[in-house]
Amino acid sequence: MGSEAVFVLNIVGIFLAFGLLARLYIWPRLRILPKERALIILMVPHTFRFVGLTFLIPGVVSPTLTAKIASPAAWGDFGAAILAFIAIAGISRRWSFSTLLVWLFSLWGSVDLVYAYLNGIRLRLDPGSLGAAYYIPTAIVPPLLITHGMIFWLLIRSGKMVRQ
Repeated sequence: MGSEAVFVLNIVGIFLAFGLLARLYIWPRLRILPKERALIILMVPHTFRFVGLTFLIPGVVSPTLTAKIASPAAWGDFGAAILAFIAIAGISRRWSFSTLLVWLFSLWGSVDLVYAYLNGIRLRLDPGSLGAAYYIPTAIVPPLLITHGMIFWLLIRSGKMVRQ
């Protein structure tokens, strides 16, 4: 089996496993919480997206990893982490525009992740060129995309965020 097939199987497997975890254990507990508390819980993992900057470190990734893949992935994740912090602050401090901040964060963050996958396909990413950063698109991105889905679901559910 080629490295591309293993790469895809890793991604699909993590999507399925985390999807099952989310459906059975995470979502049942989140949906009964006040909306803002659930949103914060779902956004906290995205504050770790600074790790995407590792795509820019030679030696962590192969010199054959093109900047056309590395730069957008790294800086897109960096932006998502910053937006997650700002959106969490907005909800925590009860800013009147906090819902807008969560939308902005989740739109940016999910588009960034989908773009990175599509960009990798378009540019025919060699999974081996990811080096030690291989775990980012295989083990970290699928759960992040699923949490974005849960965030969108909470945002479109009827009702505004409750003031506590």
